[in-house]
Amino acid sequence: MYERKIIPNLNCGLDLIGEVLYGKWKIRLLWFIHQGHKRPSELQRKIPDASRRVLNIQLKELEEHELVSKTIYPVVPPKVEYALTEFGESLIPIISALGQWGDQHEDRLRMLIIKKIQGSTNVEENI
Repeated sequence: MYERKIIPNLNCGLDLIGEVLYGKWKIRLLWFIHQGHKRPSELQRKIPDASRRVLNIQLKELEEHELVSKTIYPVVPPKVEYALTEFGESLIPIISALGQWGDQHEDRLRMLIIKKIQGSTNVEENI
């Protein structure tokens, strides 16, 4: 398992939130769990680009940060469900606001991201 070599800077709220939400899929995981997708297989279907391993790691980190809770049912085959904690629910309005901002600036953001991707592709072609 990965072990950190550098202690993170935790001097302000932005550092703290970055540490807790850092990870490509964490915000989406929180949003989809909020929407009612609680089983790992449901979350995998909602985020098909993510590997099962990465989703499991990020779910575990969200659980360690007390944003989600995990329930394991004693049935065969084992059944696992995730739910937002009260602490995790407190992030939903913030995630919603970020999503709305992204929607409002969708065209501009898409253009900038594509421009960056194309720029890096052109640089690689010239090497």
